Amino acid sequence: MAPPHTKTDESNAARIARGLVAGVIAGAVASFAMDRFQATASPLLPSSGSDSEPATEKAADAVSSGITGRKVPDADKPLAGQAVHYAVGIALGAAYGVAAEFRPSVTTGFGTAFGLGTATLLDEAAVPATGLGSAPWDAGVASNLYSYASHLVFGSVSEIVRRQVAGTLTPRNDR
Repeated sequence: MAPPHTKTDESNAARIARGLVAGVIAGAVASFAMDRFQATASPLLPSSGSDSEPATEKAADAVSSGITGRKVPDADKPLAGQAVHYAVGIALGAAYGVAAEFRPSVTTGFGTAFGLGTATLLDEAAVPATGLGSAPWDAGVASNLYSYASHLVFGSVSEIVRRQVAGTLTPRNDR
């Protein structure tokens, strides 16, 4: 006779599905929280004197140019930039949610390690490498601290929401 169902016997497909759903929801909510944090904190930053477009708007232009051959109209750039912000946040949340199902250590620091990792890999490495923003050493200390603080919000909110959603998706006998 087979032993009763336990969490360790749960199928990988079920764990992936739970992590994906929890991560997508967490990524969307965390992107919103990060956006609200940035709206509150950005006026506190010293003026850089630059009218440079945000990296998300530059990315939206690159995607639009690649698909349609045209850049995003200026009037639509803020919305297109937000779409990129949420798409990246949701994708990161999905990956985080699945990873957390199989490697709980990714949730270290209640998501803060995830937040710090995304800040380092995206804002400090990928954005400058793709020409969408300044290198960390050219951006200034305040800008770098702002990036890390924003991503700490993203990471911790991701973990709070992921835990809540994953908990509701876990079969009762597995809790």
